[in-house]
Amino acid sequence: MRSTPLAWYDPRARLPALTAGPALDATAQFVLRLPERTLDARGCHATLPAGGTSTLDARVQAFFARERSAPALLVGVLPFDPDADDALYQPQWLAQGAAEAVSAALPFSGDIHAEPSAAQFADSVRDALMRLGDGNAALKKVVLSRTLHVQGHTPIDPRALVARLGQDPEAITYLSPLPVASEEVPAWLVGASPERLVSRRGRQVLSHPLAGSARRRADPEEDAQAARDLLASAKDHDEHRYVVDAIVAALRPYCEVIDAAPQPTLHATATLWHLGTRIEATLREPFPSVATLLAALHPTPAVCGTPTALALDTIRALEPVQRDFYAGAVGWMDAHGDGDWYVAIRCARVQGNQARIHAGAGIVAGSDPASEVAETGAKFGALLAALGADAAPHLEGAST
Repeated sequence: MRSTPLAWYDPRARLPALTAGPALDATAQFVLRLPERTLDARGCHATLPAGGTSTLDARVQAFFARERSAPALLVGVLPFDPDADDALYQPQWLAQGAAEAVSAALPFSGDIHAEPSAAQFADSVRDALMRLGDGNAALKKVVLSRTLHVQGHTPIDPRALVARLGQDPEAITYLSPLPVASEEVPAWLVGASPERLVSRRGRQVLSHPLAGSARRRADPEEDAQAARDLLASAKDHDEHRYVVDAIVAALRPYCEVIDAAPQPTLHATATLWHLGTRIEATLREPFPSVATLLAALHPTPAVCGTPTALALDTIRALEPVQRDFYAGAVGWMDAHGDGDWYVAIRCARVQGNQARIHAGAGIVAGSDPASEVAETGAKFGALLAALGADAAPHLEGAST
């Protein structure tokens, strides 16, 4: 069923009301920077008891049922594994003020090495293609990721990093504290996501999945050709359709109207072209919260694959480094069930002198291992540039 497109609906239009607060608590700051507004949450008033997405709505309802003087708001991140513990908390106050000055990145000093190497990742892609090509297998798509381990000679500043990432006007940048052991220095998830997982405002829901990518080129003609090639790619359209179909199917039990564009359109970031589809929906009563919608949607085939259970098993078998919060979700939700959640991609886990940068690629029948290595290399580019590191050795997947 289709509806008239909800042109008036803009999830950026209403974020939680801002409240004044004291000076920054350096150990707790959550930032979600949208093109027209920044949610800057300071301090930690209370932590949501951790759990998996299947229990998220019940835990959130119980949390907001208690009287609290802080904003009726939860911020934070969900992990990739829907059964693993999330990291959500209630801030003490919401900050308002001028944007922080963006300092230029100094040349990076330290070591960077790929985990796995480009050659090992290509072997994993070949393994996945064999599983996809097995006539007895149900696996249709799997998203494989690899990482760069960064060891700096000096501490990496997560706030400076997110500020530099925010110079791309098309990206949704974010900074979220991560749980660590009591004796460890603070850790952060820092990134610039192009992909909205789900937003809810009352009865209205919006999702904008991306799947299918091509590296942008410095030469305008070559860049335009890369965009045209992506739009014409049957392989990328197949990869994208798996994602759209899965999101529509997951929303259907909760919605009386779903409107998904019949064909994807191009979505550009500073480093990549993507295929994207805007999906708008109207909820039916009783209106589910954004927490319920998150549990229904996450992880989508854009970051996992399809069918989900088989793709998860394949990822666990082929990826040597655990994803933790990479390819999870980052955002906020309030006591009314509204919220904005973005896919936690184009990100790094930053702790002290170290960072781990993640990048993934969707593998479907017809994928080419060398092309998937190059795609993950291109996706490292934004974080490496923000660090002041040379992205060139990684653009074609070369390890350092």
